[in-house]
Amino acid sequence: MPTLEQLEIADEPADWRAVGFDVEDGVCRVSSVVLQLVGKGPRRGIVGWTLGAGEPDLAATAPHPNGVARIDHVVLMSPDLDRTVEDLRGDGFELRRIRKGETPGGSTRQAFFRIGEPILEVVLAPEGTSVARNPKGPARLWGLAFLVEDLEHTTSTLGDLVGKPRDAVQPGRRIATLTPKAGLGPAIAFMTPP
Repeated sequence: MPTLEQLEIADEPADWRAVGFDVEDGVCRVSSVVLQLVGKGPRRGIVGWTLGAGEPDLAATAPHPNGVARIDHVVLMSPDLDRTVEDLRGDGFELRRIRKGETPGGSTRQAFFRIGEPILEVVLAPEGTSVARNPKGPARLWGLAFLVEDLEHTTSTLGDLVGKPRDAVQPGRRIATLTPKAGLGPAIAFMTPP
């Protein structure tokens, strides 16, 4: 089964430090996943990933100053959810479930896969987005949700860079999203544990 080892993100390391992540030499390690911060370029956000096979390296890493302990899930936005699910299954990803219903982001369908420690959440691109406007186009790595033990600590640390906490789609969980003012390319959310 494919395991997420690294995400390549077209952001400046200083921007990630400014929102409470430990970054050294352009690398931010979040539990078993390396975030390679390659600087801003013509593309923004998550521009690539490295997958491995087998068990992820779960070497203990300390939480970041913002409280982040690990990646809860990676969001892949698709203009054609069924096509993307079949492509992923053909590449050895194991489909866990499909959810139908509205989400705060405007998607109506989601599919879930395990990619090592995090979950891969494939969402049907909401109408009007650039991904949805190209129905034959590729899926796009879009965002990250980080697990934090204490959401109040995270929101007080980040101040006006993060929105007000609210109930998550998953019962019993809370979520807060980073605002555009933070200046990061991918969509970023912070979530309480299940």
